[in-house]
Amino acid sequence: MKIGDKVRFLSETGGGRVAGFQGKDVVLVEDEDGFQVPMLKHEVVVVGDESYDTSRIVEGKQQQQRQKAQEQELEPADRPVTFKAPPVERKGGEHLSAYLAFVPIDVKELSQTRFEAFFVNDSNYYMRFTYLTAEGTAWTLRHTDEVEPNTKVFIEEFGREDLGTMERVAIQIVAYKRGKTFLMKAPVDVQLRIDGVKFYKLHTFKDNDFFEQPALVYTIVENDKVARPLFVDPKGLLDGMMSKDEAPEQQQKPAQTERKGNGALVVDLHVDALLDNTTGMSASDILNHQLDVFRRTLKNYEKKRGTRIIFIHGKGEGVLRKALLNELQYRYKSYTWQDASFQEYGYGATMVTIK
Repeated sequence: MKIGDKVRFLSETGGGRVAGFQGKDVVLVEDEDGFQVPMLKHEVVVVGDESYDTSRIVEGKQQQQRQKAQEQELEPADRPVTFKAPPVERKGGEHLSAYLAFVPIDVKELSQTRFEAFFVNDSNYYMRFTYLTAEGTAWTLRHTDEVEPNTKVFIEEFGREDLGTMERVAIQIVAYKRGKTFLMKAPVDVQLRIDGVKFYKLHTFKDNDFFEQPALVYTIVENDKVARPLFVDPKGLLDGMMSKDEAPEQQQKPAQTERKGNGALVVDLHVDALLDNTTGMSASDILNHQLDVFRRTLKNYEKKRGTRIIFIHGKGEGVLRKALLNELQYRYKSYTWQDASFQEYGYGATMVTIK
C-alpha cells in the first residue's frame, strides 16, 4: 500500500485514495470531498479501478464477523445441557407399586392448613395416569401426567372445603418403559373412597418412605396387586338389608373408638377401619358387618342412658347412612339421633343418644 492507491474500508462503507501515513499502523484516506480520514491499515484494502459505492457488500466485514463468532464460541460449561440421563432403576422395582398421597402443608396447624396431593411411582416403569373424582355417576378429570420411574409428581392443592368433591376418586394407570424391552403390565383402574374425616385427625398422617413429613397414603397398586375398592355399591343396599351372611371371622378387627372432649363416644364404621381386607366379600357382606358393629355398640351401651355415640359412616353414596337411619327408626325408636358436628364430620356422621 502506497500514497495514491485507491482503497475501500472493510468495517464500514466508503473509501478513497491514500494521502499519507501516521506511524506504522495508521493510513490517511482522502475521500471525494477532500477530507482525510485516519484508518487502521488492517481496516482498509487496496482496490483497482472498481467503484467503492456504498451499496457494495463489505466482504471483509463479513469475514471478521465469522472469525469473531468462532473466537466467542461458548465454553463447554456455558453450553445448554441437552443430554438427560436415563432414570435409575432399582432392585425390586420391576413390580408395579403406586400410591396416592395427601400431605398437610403445615401439620402443626392441622385445623387451618391446606393440603397437597401427590402421585407416587415406586417402580422402574414410566406411568401415564389420570386422576378423577365423581359426584353421583358424573366423573371429572382433575389431573393427568406422565411420571418417571421411582419418583412422585404434584397433583393439586386443596382445602377442607373441597373434601366434599373428593369422596370418590379413580386412578387409571398405563405402565411402560422407554428405549428398552419390558414385561407388559395390565392397565390399572382403581376407585378409592377418600374419608374426609381423616383430614381432621393428626394421627391420620403418618411417617412414610416418600415424604419427609407425615402423610396420608392410599395404595393404588403394590407389587403388581391392585388395591380393592373400599366403598359400598349402592345397588347392594337391598341385598344387604335382606341377607344374613356374616363376614369371615378372620377378617374382623375391633371397631375403632375414641372419646371426644365433650364425652361423646366416636365409632368409625368405615370398612377399612373394621376389616383387615375384604377379599371375597360382596357389598352386602360389607354392609352387614358395618350394621353388626352398629348394633353391638348400641347393645353395649343400652343401660347407660344419656350416652352419646357418634357413628362415622361417611357421605359417599349414602348407603350406610340410610341403613343406619332405617335401624334407628324401626329397632331403636326410643333413642334420639341427629347429624354430628358439620364442622368436624361434614355430612359423614350421625350422633345417637341412648334413652
